[in-house]
Amino acid sequence: MHIDRAKESDLHRVRELLAEAGLPVDDLVSADIGFWVARDATGISGAIGVERFGTACLLRSLVVTDRGRRQGTGSALVQELESSMRAHGVRMLVLLTETAESFFGKRGYTVTPRERVPDQVRQSGEFRTLCPASAVCMSKAL
Repeated sequence: MHIDRAKESDLHRVRELLAEAGLPVDDLVSADIGFWVARDATGISGAIGVERFGTACLLRSLVVTDRGRRQGTGSALVQELESSMRAHGVRMLVLLTETAESFFGKRGYTVTPRERVPDQVRQSGEFRTLCPASAVCMSKAL
């Protein structure tokens, strides 16, 4: 497996994976989201996105295929994203999740009250309309 920035030609498959997993796709065209993909011998086995707001970023839609699960794919994608964002001056990653609180908690993310998230992140489509209010907000300082 190797991880790299998604190419334009990868985005259709990334969108399919997100939709299959029930993750938000409605704003993928309108929001400025960068994706990384994990590739194995048969193609894309996972993806992770990020939407940047100055020194804070919204981690968007970590998704791993069935064949990529329990192979370290999700962890590798998160590590690559964190390293890249840190190198580009990002100081905080924020996410909303309904199903992966434990996964991210094991990687140093903590539950964060929404009002403590930077305003620009809270104005994102994901915060305003795409994720339900019941989603857990988490963050990690980089």
